[in-house]
Amino acid sequence: MNGKLKGNIMMFVAKTFSGLNQNALRFLLPNWMSPQTGVLLRLGFGSLFFLAYEIFVRKKFPLPSWKDAGLLFLAGLILVFGYMWALLEGLSYTTPISSSIFISLQPVFVFIICLIIKTEKATWKKVIGMVLGFGGALLCVLTQHTSDVASDPFKGNMFCLLGALLFSGYLVTEKKFIPKYGSAMVSFLTFFGGAIGAVVLVCFSGWDAEVFHKSLFSTPFLVLLFVLIFPTSISYLLQDFSLKLLSATVVALYSDLILIVSAIASYIIGQDKFSWWQILAIILMLVSVYLVEVSETGSPASKPAIRPSS
Repeated sequence: MNGKLKGNIMMFVAKTFSGLNQNALRFLLPNWMSPQTGVLLRLGFGSLFFLAYEIFVRKKFPLPSWKDAGLLFLAGLILVFGYMWALLEGLSYTTPISSSIFISLQPVFVFIICLIIKTEKATWKKVIGMVLGFGGALLCVLTQHTSDVASDPFKGNMFCLLGALLFSGYLVTEKKFIPKYGSAMVSFLTFFGGAIGAVVLVCFSGWDAEVFHKSLFSTPFLVLLFVLIFPTSISYLLQDFSLKLLSATVVALYSDLILIVSAIASYIIGQDKFSWWQILAIILMLVSVYLVEVSETGSPASKPAIRPSS
């Protein structure tokens, strides 16, 4: 098997996990665990996973300075924790498809941030992509109504929008440190910072995880294990491995798969109802991300990919 084929297979698997993550979290929230508890579980498990991975690859990268370690910890405390909380809170009120639409906006938000800090230049493709992306998100917000699958879609969509903005800020920060310290150390410090924020939140909101009252082989517990092991941990590792085999542009374009997988799964298992408006919003989002990604300047293989959240 050649390197490119292997890289594409790993990215397909990674983003399939990320797409199914939206449906799995929607199943768990809020009946089997609260959003606050879910944030702590994901960030706590991720911290331990990336710590173990960091120990395994320790000799490949230097230890970060105290200043850089503190900056990464704060990025996790504010941006990663904020993203996780907003995503899970939003999924309590809206559908996985709507959540995925806002996740797909992340490359657009990242470009806007880079434009503000003057690390990117505007092109007509990127501008059109941004307009289409925001048009798709606005279409989703204006046409989605309260139903048996979305108790308060406007509120949920606003939380998901906030989450996408926060994680986009994190991605810009992460992009600066990964080449120097490696993805394992950067992920550990940011996840650990986020986990500390989650601990504080749970101290005020209380621990609420009905899922732990079920047996190990019950559906809710198995879904939780899937969320913790695959979208929270494995998908990020597969993506990092793929970056060694594929260009950054190709890796970034796989973010579209999250939206597609989540939409198909939502319709099949009844977590959303078919809507032509929603299909139009999805098409606008896919075109938006494509225009923004393919208009990146410079050598695509030389840039770290902007990795959407899961």
